[in-house]
Amino acid sequence: MTTAIIYYSKHHGNTKKLLDAISSVDSEVELVDATEKHELDLSRYDRIGFASGIYYGKFAEQVLNFAKVNLPLDKDVFYIASAGNPTKNCFNSIAEIAKEKHSNELGRYICHGFDTFGPFKLVGGIQKGHPTEEEIQGAVEFYKYL
Repeated sequence: MTTAIIYYSKHHGNTKKLLDAISSVDSEVELVDATEKHELDLSRYDRIGFASGIYYGKFAEQVLNFAKVNLPLDKDVFYIASAGNPTKNCFNSIAEIAKEKHSNELGRYICHGFDTFGPFKLVGGIQKGHPTEEEIQGAVEFYKYL
């Protein structure tokens, strides 16, 4: 099954740690950095993942814009996120776009991530040491059972 995961992971690389672990168990998964590639024909992939750190309660704009422009209709999609304060609402921004494209949602995975974004920088950040090995392995297990 061919899979592409479009991601944004810049500040501390939290989300990329999850994706690197996933790609180590599935050499055929293609990781696409949304800051480096802005357009890609996703029609040839069976599954499409969107992964991001969470910024002010939503996925990074780069991933959202990529999905708006490139996600074909009627695709199987899944979401992976890391956040200083993980909540179920974190997925709303990307899920709305996928819903507009009549996508079939396969699942969602979120874990804590070291966060110094915005005001958290003033206190030295929150969720230091995250994602943990257990959280990284949780992302791998999530992916395996999609």
